[in-house]
Formats: sequence, structure tokens, C-alpha cells
Amino acid sequence: MTLTDPPRTQAERQALLDAAYRHCAAINAEHGKSYHLATRLLTADRRPAVHALYAAARTADDLVDHPGPDPAGDLAEWSRAVLAELEAGWSDDPVRLALVHTYRRYDIPVEHLVDFLAAMTSDLEVTGYADMDALDRYMWGSASVIGLQVLPVLGTAPGVAREEAAPHAIALGEAFQLTNFLRDVAEDVDRGRVYLPADLMAAHGVTREQLADKRYDGNFRALMREMVAIVRRRYDDAAPGTPMLAPESRDCVRAATDLYGGILTEIERADYRVLDRRVRVSRPRRLAVFARRLTAAQLARVRVTMAKPNSRSSTGA
Repeated sequence: MTLTDPPRTQAERQALLDAAYRHCAAINAEHGKSYHLATRLLTADRRPAVHALYAAARTADDLVDHPGPDPAGDLAEWSRAVLAELEAGWSDDPVRLALVHTYRRYDIPVEHLVDFLAAMTSDLEVTGYADMDALDRYMWGSASVIGLQVLPVLGTAPGVAREEAAPHAIALGEAFQLTNFLRDVAEDVDRGRVYLPADLMAAHGVTREQLADKRYDGNFRALMREMVAIVRRRYDDAAPGTPMLAPESRDCVRAATDLYGGILTEIERADYRVLDRRVRVSRPRRLAVFARRLTAAQLARVRVTMAKPNSRSSTGA
């Protein structure tokens, strides 16, 4: 593995950095439509960093979920590269370049990235979780630290320490991932992994074989009903954190919460039939959520702009 030196001129560095952030935004737009829509409610200086964090997580996740001939080797090489580049301050890979710049700009602890990469590595070997505690331990690296990465980008309200908002950011990251787990039961089992706690499955008489066979019945419905209730409690735990955020970031989080929470509602409307279909929030619904939050987000931006007239560039370089 070799590191590429940054270009000598500031203009060249900025051009590559801008292109890297645009690349990350395109990944977000293609693969995370609800999430990307919510990011449009952020101020322009914050938006690229959130795209970078999403694109990096997506890239590492794809090395596991859509592997090549050597998934363990590919993920290990990507991990070694990004950690070395984070220390060096530059990368010739657009996703890693944007991530390195974001981590350095917002002083995000490198431990969050290490924990995330460890969780992705575990997905190559671990195929299930005994109970909710075990799933929570996995989600520390796969979801909790995502919330902690995003928190410095969103910022906190005056007088609110980042540490005060952190538990709520963790809960929201977990709520989002648990929502994905419930929506993607069929896709995950096809990859050989189950993110439903084994003890709850057993209590409801649901087996891995049933999931693999895509057999829907009353037992599965009851299991999913209990899981939806668990996830909603995580959203409840996260809710007090939104007013702790910088005012101009709150509507993005509210929109993302509405959209992801809407997936739970769609699961219920489908009578928990997620084994033979992919439940999703409709495009009109996504646009309605965005429109509802847009005015409030614009007003928050105006207030911030009036208070701080000297804004930075979109990438903060």
C-alpha cells in the first residue's frame, strides 16, 4: 500500500476535494434516497460532510454485502488504507479523501472509524445474535458510532455540550439501523445473516429456516410486532436530542426520523410481510415530509446567516 502525496497547489487540492465530495453525494443520492433528501435540509457547509460519512459507510458495507473473490482481504486493505490516509491527511480515492477531510475538519475521534470497521469485519464471520444485548454490542460499531460521527457535523445548540447530546445521537443511529434490519430481513438472510435476536425468534417459534424459506405466518407477524415496538422505543430515546442540536440542523434530523419512522409504519400496513417484498416509503410521502420541513429549515438558515454573516465554503477548506 502506498500513499499519494497531495497536489502542490491549493487550487489543485481544492478541485480534487470538491470532486470527491460530489462523488460522495452521488453515492448518497443513488443508494440512500430518504437520507439524501433529508440532507438537503442542512446548511451547505454541513451537507458534504454528511455525504462523505454516508459514502464511506456504504463503501465498506458493500465490500461485505457484495463481495469480490476475497472479501476479507478487500475490507482489510480498505481499512488499512483509510486509517493510514487519515493520519497522512490525503488520499487518492475520492470516498476516502472526503472522509479524511471530514474527520480532520470536525475533529472526529479515529476510534469511531476503528469501531465501525471492526463491526464490518465481524459481518464476514458472525451470522446471528443470541439476544438484544448481543445485537446492541454489534450495533455499537455499525450504528452508534455513526451517530457519534455525524453529531460534530450537525453541531449542538449554544450551551449544549456534545457529550450531553451523544446518548441521543447513539439511540438515533441504532433506531435507523434496527429499522433497516426489519425492512431487510429477507435480503440479510439471503446473505447468511440474521439481525433478529435468536431468543425472541425462539420465543415466537420462528426459525432461521423459516426466514430462509420466506414463510410468513402468525408467529413471524408477532415477532415483527414486538421488534417494531423495540425500535420505536429507540426513536423515543433519541427524540430529546433533536432540540440539543444546532437550530439549522434540527429539521434534517426531524425529516430523517419521519422518513425512517415511516418505514415502520409501512411494515405495519403490510401486516409485517417483509419476507417476500421490500417495504418502502413512497416518493410522494418522502416529498411531503421534505416540503413540510423545508420552510422551517430555511428560516433556521436565515437566522444563522444573520447571526454569522461570514459563511465558509461548502467544503470548509
